[in-house]
Amino acid sequence: MSAVIKIEIPREIMHVTRMTPQEMKQELAITLYERGKLSFGKACELAGMSVGAFQQLLGRRGIAILYDLPEYHEDLATLKKLGRL
Repeated sequence: MSAVIKIEIPREIMHVTRMTPQEMKQELAITLYERGKLSFGKACELAGMSVGAFQQLLGRRGIAILYDLPEYHEDLATLKKLGRL
């Protein structure tokens, strides 16, 4: 069983950024992926997006997809866990 950690974001911040909670999660996923803190698969999971949709989002932002063999195996495990494979 995995634990869920909730982050409180003041309503004012959401208002000022004009972002939905889903968009905020996507931004967090992108940032953590870019910094090498999350694998591609885990970033997709955090963003709540399919692999293809997350790839397109990164492409629109001009962010290179960093992918190696260990990440590939981790992504396969994640997709199996999520029932998407």
